[in-house]
Amino acid sequence: MTMAPIRAVGLSRSFDDLVAVDQIDLTVDKGEIFGFLGPNGAGKSTTVRMLTTLLKPTAGQAWVAGHDVVAEAATVRSKIGVALQDAAIDPIMTGTELISLQATLHGLSRSVGRERGSELIERVGLTGAADRRVGTYSGGMRRRLDLAMSLIHEPEVLFLDEPTTGLDPTSRQALWEEVRRLNSEFGTTVLLTTQYLEEADQLADRIAIIDNARIVRQGKPEELKKGVGDPTLRIDVHPDVRDTAERVLTEFGPPRPARKGRLAIGLAGGATQLTTVVRALDEAKVVVQHMELDEPSLDDVFAEATGRRLEGEAASPEAEPDGEAAARAAQ
Repeated sequence: MTMAPIRAVGLSRSFDDLVAVDQIDLTVDKGEIFGFLGPNGAGKSTTVRMLTTLLKPTAGQAWVAGHDVVAEAATVRSKIGVALQDAAIDPIMTGTELISLQATLHGLSRSVGRERGSELIERVGLTGAADRRVGTYSGGMRRRLDLAMSLIHEPEVLFLDEPTTGLDPTSRQALWEEVRRLNSEFGTTVLLTTQYLEEADQLADRIAIIDNARIVRQGKPEELKKGVGDPTLRIDVHPDVRDTAERVLTEFGPPRPARKGRLAIGLAGGATQLTTVVRALDEAKVVVQHMELDEPSLDDVFAEATGRRLEGEAASPEAEPDGEAAARAAQ
């Protein structure tokens, strides 16, 4: 039986007293785009660093492209492509020079490296900027170059760690399209970490949601959303009538987590009950400032699993060792 391209069992990583990843089990099938979704600090990047041999696990095991990430680290590195969110790209070199260097590092001949590099530069839309210094590139252009560099050796598995963070909507869409094309044309297995709900929903065949170092939900996005049940009704009211509005809403469905200042319930009966809800609020003399009814989303899945919303969460930096400590840990 062929092993899945990515498999982790009881994978854990601690930094002194801080548990960054706690006993996670993960399987990514061949040719799949797998979304690893969670807020900053949840453990996404630490997991990717273990799977890409940059950090040794504290406990558990993982295999990538059929090889143990600790015992066979060099073999794993030869079979994967990695585009990390904090990847360092020399701003003095040109795009062509950087991708040529990457080809050399992977042991490709000069002719093969030149041919593949040219193809990849074109595919990610950087032909016109290939001979410019990378220091002149926009954030989106750098991300696309980083993607091209990670593909130069035709990896079996591609890891993308929050590849669209900080990009404008146009650049984000362009990168999404490139990931889809890679997957559909070449069957590349992709593990994509993200904190963007839409990104996971748009790209991933399956997702795992991680929060506080543990996986709290896993499955196909549509199935996870269906599991939430009724649509979510959200309303905004003046603080003076919030308690009254809350009492009224509890008659129509269970409360759901909402951002500060907003009330939310799972509305049994969905849209058919909206008129009744509005009438009940009006009779209680509650003026509604804003009302929306949304079908279950991945944010609802996250909220059900954790008791809070992913959207609007305050960012907290994920605890990582400094560069020197990371280098020692990877040895």
